[in-house]
Amino acid sequence: MTQHEHTYAVQVTWTGNLGQGTSSYRAYARAHEITAAGKPTIAGSADPAFRGDRTRYNPEDLLVASLAACHMLWYLHLAADAGVVVVAYEDQARGVMAETPNGGGHFTSVVLLPTVTIQPGADPALAAHLHARAHELCFIANSVNFPVTCEPVIVVEATRTAEDAEK
Repeated sequence: MTQHEHTYAVQVTWTGNLGQGTSSYRAYARAHEITAAGKPTIAGSADPAFRGDRTRYNPEDLLVASLAACHMLWYLHLAADAGVVVVAYEDQARGVMAETPNGGGHFTSVVLLPTVTIQPGADPALAAHLHARAHELCFIANSVNFPVTCEPVIVVEATRTAEDAEK
């Protein structure tokens, strides 16, 4: 069987030179831009705990978002294949990173907390079960060395009345 490989190219450009470069720890901003061909720029920085700009995404945010988005995309694929019609999906994912005595750190866990709304008539048990398979298939979750867990909530969409449809 032939293994398929995919390459992802991004550019990260530091934009935080305040005129003195890295002459001291406080002399520069952590601002940077993440770009890829044909895609919008992502404004990045460090976490505010490390002198970053809280209005920009930091690498830790992006790692948690990557895990949540990968899981969601697999889940939606599996739901479509299984005949479970998803009408809304929102994840309030959370990650925990621990600093180490040497100044570094690592993630210790990420929990995905998706709320999935399905159409009436869809099987809620099947909808819940599909999360386990999505986790098994998620490229990003399979690439990290810390636990990623999923605690889904399945909501069955309220049946709309004819009166609701007219509004």
